[in-house]
Amino acid sequence: MRSSRWALAAAAGALTPALLFSTPALAAAPAAPTPATVAASPYDDMDVDDLRVAIFRILADPDSGRRVTQEANALLDSGTAEEMRAWLETGYRLAQAEDDHVAVFRILADPDSGRRVTAEINQLLDANDPDAIRAWLETGYRLAQAEDDRVAVFRILADPGISDALRAAAGAALDDNTPEALRYFLETGRYEIDNG
Repeated sequence: MRSSRWALAAAAGALTPALLFSTPALAAAPAAPTPATVAASPYDDMDVDDLRVAIFRILADPDSGRRVTQEANALLDSGTAEEMRAWLETGYRLAQAEDDHVAVFRILADPDSGRRVTAEINQLLDANDPDAIRAWLETGYRLAQAEDDRVAVFRILADPGISDALRAAAGAALDDNTPEALRYFLETGRYEIDNG
């Protein structure tokens, strides 16, 4: 047993220099570091008036929440061009992420939020990806809400005691099959119909 260990150790010792010097990564000279390329910001060439217009556009967006609005107004009141530029490049994204978190928590706290909406919000919060939360608020929420609304309309149709008029209106909302039609029926349309 002892002699086989010595034989393996001797073989490894003899092969080590050959392996080290034949490995391209170790044998090659270290590469010179390449200078990092810095992407130019679209705000770099803007003067103070253009920066103010960019901030006003953000304020006009209905998705701008409390934090975005406060920071944008503070910059418009007394911000320098450098502060505006820095906020547009990084601060806006951070403020929007905070506002988006508040928005999804409000949706989650709403007792009318259905199973699909709740499940998707919980996945987003677990992942904690601000870009994914923003995308969900822009498009995913509408689709998840439509699925929950479709289930709610089917529950109404499953009630044998509803009127023919309510049954027809629920069927029309399902036939239309747009998120807006389903939401309208649940929020308003079903209350406009005599269910007697």
